[in-house]
Amino acid sequence: MASPPHHHSMNNKTWTQTILLSFQIVGVVYGQLSTAPLYVFTTMRSEDLDSEEVVYELFSFIFWTLTTISFIKYVLIVLKADDNREGGTFALYSLLCRNAKVGLLPCDRTADEVMLLEDTSTPPSKINFDSRARRAIEKHKFCHYLILFLALFGSCMTIGAAVLTPALSVLSASFGVERSLSELSHLFTSSQHTQDSVSNALQKYVPVPAACVILIGLFVLQPCGTHKIGFMFAPIIVVWLLFVGAVGVYNIVRWDVEILYKISPLYLFKFIRNLDVSRWRLLGSTILCAAGSEAMFAGLGHFSKKSIKITFICLIYPLLVICYAGQAAFISKNLHIKDFNHLSQSVPSHSKHIFIVVSLLASAVGSQATITACFSIINQCLALNCFPRVKVIHTSKTIHGQVYIPDVNWLLMIFSLAVTIGFRDMVKIGNATSLAIISGMLVTTSLMSLVIALYWEKNLLISAYFLLCFGIVEVAYLSACMLQFHRGAWYLVVLLIVSMTVMLSWHYGTVKKYEFDLQNKVSTEWLIDVSPGLGISRVAGIGFIYTDIVTGIPAFFSHFITNLPAFHQVLIMVSFKSMPVPHVPESERYLIGRIGPRDYKIYRCIVRYGYCDNIRDTNDFEEKIIRAIGEFISIEHVTDIESMVSPDERMIIVGNSSDGNALVPLMNESSNQVSIINEAQVSPIAMEDSDHTVLASSSKSCKKRKKVRFMLPPASSVPKMDESVKKELLELIDARESGSAYFLGQSHLVVRGGSNYLKIFLIMVYRFFEKNGREPPVALKIPHAALVEVGMICTI
Repeated sequence: MASPPHHHSMNNKTWTQTILLSFQIVGVVYGQLSTAPLYVFTTMRSEDLDSEEVVYELFSFIFWTLTTISFIKYVLIVLKADDNREGGTFALYSLLCRNAKVGLLPCDRTADEVMLLEDTSTPPSKINFDSRARRAIEKHKFCHYLILFLALFGSCMTIGAAVLTPALSVLSASFGVERSLSELSHLFTSSQHTQDSVSNALQKYVPVPAACVILIGLFVLQPCGTHKIGFMFAPIIVVWLLFVGAVGVYNIVRWDVEILYKISPLYLFKFIRNLDVSRWRLLGSTILCAAGSEAMFAGLGHFSKKSIKITFICLIYPLLVICYAGQAAFISKNLHIKDFNHLSQSVPSHSKHIFIVVSLLASAVGSQATITACFSIINQCLALNCFPRVKVIHTSKTIHGQVYIPDVNWLLMIFSLAVTIGFRDMVKIGNATSLAIISGMLVTTSLMSLVIALYWEKNLLISAYFLLCFGIVEVAYLSACMLQFHRGAWYLVVLLIVSMTVMLSWHYGTVKKYEFDLQNKVSTEWLIDVSPGLGISRVAGIGFIYTDIVTGIPAFFSHFITNLPAFHQVLIMVSFKSMPVPHVPESERYLIGRIGPRDYKIYRCIVRYGYCDNIRDTNDFEEKIIRAIGEFISIEHVTDIESMVSPDERMIIVGNSSDGNALVPLMNESSNQVSIINEAQVSPIAMEDSDHTVLASSSKSCKKRKKVRFMLPPASSVPKMDESVKKELLELIDARESGSAYFLGQSHLVVRGGSNYLKIFLIMVYRFFEKNGREPPVALKIPHAALVEVGMICTI
């Protein structure tokens, strides 16, 4: 499948554009990595830092963690596994779905055949490639569930990091404010009792309220979008990096010039040789130095790969190494002072107040990476039916990966505030954050090893080597984080249980509803054969029937016409089908076919979209479908269309190019080239039988004309149009002018008696979010005035 145009432009940017993107990236992608020095040493218990040697060994761990995980693993390897320039755990999952049959998304066999039609995104060599590993994975269903679980688990870790990281970074800076104010207060009084009282009051009332105010401000800024936030935040992070880099150089020169020699791997072996519980526990904080590495990959859709690499290699990596080296040099020589492991203590006294201001701003900006990654991941989950319906706002017209999700944004703010107010302790929040970061990294390592074997088609030994090299390191860090489970890390498990329950229940309920629709659909022959017997009449207008199935007639519509034997002169069965790719170009988006004889004027439209596409929230969606059907009609009689679904349904991919020669959009309201027919009224309907209930809402006739109307192209441009084609196109135009009605099935899941408690619980959660989430008519931009909802009971 060809990549969308905006991806090509993203990949072929000039150096000026790349540098501009690199500047934006500093504030969006690298904020968390850049502000990690605020809390890496701070979240370590001061009593565990009992000697210079321990500090040197930890600095060596920090350097090699940044080098092996952030630099080698993510920048040099994982970024190459992008899915059409999209990153994250679901990007890896989609690569596996396309190159090994491990997908568990709701679809039937026929849908698979239709969806894969003319999919050229994977070279034939990869499609035909077969291996023992691929056969084993495709054969065992357990592997399919395990891979989906890993993808969901990694997504939950990203959500957890988006909750915890803002609280941690902002609270760390707020404690710096408290210490600065405490030092200032000592200048106005010489009484030790007064100084202690003021310090205790400041410690109690300053850090948490200040952190809450900054957090609220951070989340309020999110609707501005990635582009504006990038330009607002990038200068702050650049100033922060230059400042801490300068402080690092100062500390290296003043306290220990030889600290750079301590990056030697010998110090790693010394640390392991003298290992005990207290020393091992320190590694849980050390992994925080790589916090934000996962965001580099998850936020790949917002920026170009080249700009991400350039920024890390030329700016982020060297300045962070210098910063950590300077902080380690200061700590190793000042183990006797209070709060020696806080970054603010290593700042020269004449620059401390500048540090406080810059750190406050940088701490707020530093959380942007995880928030941006969270929006991207949830957007992908939505497209793959693994998250309840929420509103997604695309903040960029050129870069589709830049999204903002209001509901998720405010939930993240509430949870971050709850963490800040509830824990009030950086060590506990840091422990939970460390567990989220390393768990997400471990998931990426596992999925990446499968991508190396199944997508890149490398030798299994290379895949195993990647898994062992990075997996062993990350498992070691994971074990260190688990030692702190009782000291705050348990909160991440709570977030995991909540988010995983939501995702699994929504996915389970979606699959069950789809299976019910498949089992209860009726054949297209039924509609054709039953029409004369029921005395079905055709009314003016177009009827859009939204259904998940791609063959046959949905059960809800068959019930509807059985009880009310009438439907519109033109029927369009519309199905949305997710492809395991980020984007489907407009030229390959619509798969159009005809149901039954030409006289029935019943069409099927399968709308194919990627997990980062935004097609349902567009106001011109109906116009695009009508234009696609017009193109289908114009080329059907001259094209030998192969039957791809059933003998009675012929389908073809139809683009939505502006130079189509079937229907011409007419934007001028006053044009008289097409006769005007008043909007059809939709009568209120309410009827019940033993199996279902039908409800419909309606309104009076619309007095406004359509925003977009259609006409046939001039005879000079299409001189040889067949009369039958012209007649059918005119009937389509007339139906469009007469108005539209939208039929939507509302299936209510009911659990059979005697079902197990897990099934009952999952369906209860699904029904709760279905009832309280975004309604399908809203998600599809369906006018309520012309909406007909048909309710059915699905017993599972």
